[in-house]
Amino acid sequence: MTTTTKTTLTTTERTDLLEALAKQRHFLRFTTRDLTDEQAGQRTTDSELCLGGLIKHVTSMERGWVDFIQQGPSAMGDFTAMTEADWAKRADEFRMLPGETLAGVLADYAETADRTDELVAALPDLDAAHPLPKAPWFEGDAQWSARRVLLHIIAETAQHAGHADIIRESLDGAKSMG
Repeated sequence: MTTTTKTTLTTTERTDLLEALAKQRHFLRFTTRDLTDEQAGQRTTDSELCLGGLIKHVTSMERGWVDFIQQGPSAMGDFTAMTEADWAKRADEFRMLPGETLAGVLADYAETADRTDELVAALPDLDAAHPLPKAPWFEGDAQWSARRVLLHIIAETAQHAGHADIIRESLDGAKSMG
């Protein structure tokens, strides 16, 4: 029987988490291959979503959760106190705004991904946890560990990669797989 130290398990776990996240990031980015800025901002379904906006949202989501890992709930703010203007500003992350380019959106996503990967590699403990920020969609007394946050980032990236695949297929028939 082989014995494994906690350090080895943690390193393997970090590698597995980062590889899973990298795979989902790839699928999300792949949906934008060979597109113009105009196409990246185009809505192709009844949804408000466009490919560039989805990548902006995933970038913002990942950045916010990484800040949460480092700083706790204060990094994300109190969602229950958001005004209509705050929600309108948040909605801008789901669309390409005038002057934004697909290349710029993808570069911002790559920077955020690099920051996340560096943090995960350097975290002393994936079990370190913080209370969740105030939001109607969170339980009032719940806490998430760094591990749980990373699993959430992976799940949300995968979910939006699926959305992106539908949008891209509606745009020009291109598919990520199949």
